[in-house]
Amino acid sequence: MEEAKGVVKHILLAKFKDEIPPEKIEELIKGYANLVNLIHPMKAFHWGKDVSIENLHQGYTHVFESTFESTEGIAEYIAHPAHVEFANLFLPSLDKVIVFDYKPTVVRC
Repeated sequence: MEEAKGVVKHILLAKFKDEIPPEKIEELIKGYANLVNLIHPMKAFHWGKDVSIENLHQGYTHVFESTFESTEGIAEYIAHPAHVEFANLFLPSLDKVIVFDYKPTVVRC
């Protein structure tokens, strides 16, 4: 197995509060996606909703994945004023959240 060089994934699992309307959720997701244009170390952003038939989501409904060039890049992202401002809007809309950072590992068989 080989750890990817320099790439770090930042995963956020979220469950929005029941009272947050779909239009507000869409607005927040667009704001999250726009961070890739504002914060240099953030190289990519993807998101999606749970579609699993296993029912193991534990209430989490959305996943957000950001790609960074390094763990230092994540630290820069977290401290960046655009991220701080966005987090102050985003986090109060969540009922549950998990954040997980990892370096992807390639398995060669």
